[in-house]
Amino acid sequence: MTMSDTPIVPSFDADESSGRKLAIICSKGNLDMAYPGLILANAALGEGVETHLFFTFWGFDIINKATMGDLKFSFVGNTAMHMPGHSMGIHHMLGALPGATAGATKFLKKQIADLDVPDVPEFLELLSGSGAHMWACRLSADMNHLTEDDLYEGVEAIISASDFIELTDGAQLLFI
Repeated sequence: MTMSDTPIVPSFDADESSGRKLAIICSKGNLDMAYPGLILANAALGEGVETHLFFTFWGFDIINKATMGDLKFSFVGNTAMHMPGHSMGIHHMLGALPGATAGATKFLKKQIADLDVPDVPEFLELLSGSGAHMWACRLSADMNHLTEDDLYEGVEAIISASDFIELTDGAQLLFI
């Protein structure tokens, strides 16, 4: 067996740390933009990577108790939109038709559920229980007149961008 044939087996030992750190900035609150950060955080945690998520601007909807369970998907402005399994695109302006967002959201939620991927609130529970650090942006909280009481319980604190930079010193950074 060569080095390239050796399988990578993640360690799920809570006491073992890889020394790696990942910082994910979640800036968008659409359903299709919530999942990349959550999925990457889950993958990192499974690899033993210290993981921090920073929710800012519209990404605040992911952790806002009032919106987190009802994120929407719209294909307005998504010029790459097409039906799964088909290459023919759907013109993004069709998303402006009445009911298009509701229909697209329902369709995407069904696809996600069919793959046994948890919905956003359940995914946050999974991440919190697995040791992810979740932070809310102070500026976004102030702009939206939200307090920690308005946010998902697993959010550790509302902090400034500078605080997040300090907490994640040396981390690999992803902006979504």
